[in-house]
Amino acid sequence: MAWTLERWAVPVTRRIRWVANLSLLFVEEGPLDRPAAAAAEGFTEVECWWPFGANASPTPSQVAAFTRSIERSGTQLTAMNLFGGPPGARGVVSDPSHTDAFRHSVGIAMAIGRRLGTRLFNAPFGNRIAVLKPHVQADTARENLAFAARAAAEIGATIMIEPLSDLEPGMPEFPLRTARDAVRVIDGLRDEAGISNVGLLLDQYHLMVNGADVVAEIDRYGDYVRHVQVADVPGRGEPGSGHADIAAVISALLSRGYEGAVALEYVPRRTTRESLLTWRRTLAHIT
Repeated sequence: MAWTLERWAVPVTRRIRWVANLSLLFVEEGPLDRPAAAAAEGFTEVECWWPFGANASPTPSQVAAFTRSIERSGTQLTAMNLFGGPPGARGVVSDPSHTDAFRHSVGIAMAIGRRLGTRLFNAPFGNRIAVLKPHVQADTARENLAFAARAAAEIGATIMIEPLSDLEPGMPEFPLRTARDAVRVIDGLRDEAGISNVGLLLDQYHLMVNGADVVAEIDRYGDYVRHVQVADVPGRGEPGSGHADIAAVISALLSRGYEGAVALEYVPRRTTRESLLTWRRTLAHIT
């Protein structure tokens, strides 16, 4: 079954391209077996977080094993995160102590993108660091994002900025919580650094958890959106497991002329295969 849909809530003239996030889906398999598992379920496009964990400098053999797993599966790696640092950091773009590691990882990511045709790279911003003044982190982020965007431009790729929600109470504050927060960073890069290949990664789950009216955000900032990720609310489960009106979000994007893909970036409530059955029933009900 190919993961396409010609109509969701409103008539559309093209098919939606569905992408499987391999960092949250198919975790029953080893990391290098997940692309094939996604292909077996009908996905032709996949995405992932930084595929080498907390290691900014994977060996050539590790990089080759990852790229071969994608190629052997026959899927397209549509999007990938850049290096995000140690667990819980939620990115290192704004952390001066990780600048060298981040910039080294950018080169690795662009080599992967050049080989696999990946043209979307998410740059996780990073949490607030108590001992650093906010303007220091903001300046560091701007410089690192400009570096990444210039490297991405060499292969025709785009760097994306993503607002996030809190993962748990009491965790360090993530500074980009709304679409407007991310757009300010994007506009700063465009206006101050002359960088044009930057855009918004619209994660419907994170924005809804933060209290946003996502349809209204699309109306305001739809021109910035380069990629979309979805999951249900509450719980970040598969669409159909909660009460989020994801159909309205997709419809709003299509009404704005969005031509990108929509990624399933959710935590399966049981196995991935069982969660996909729920998702398929949701699609059948809507259509």
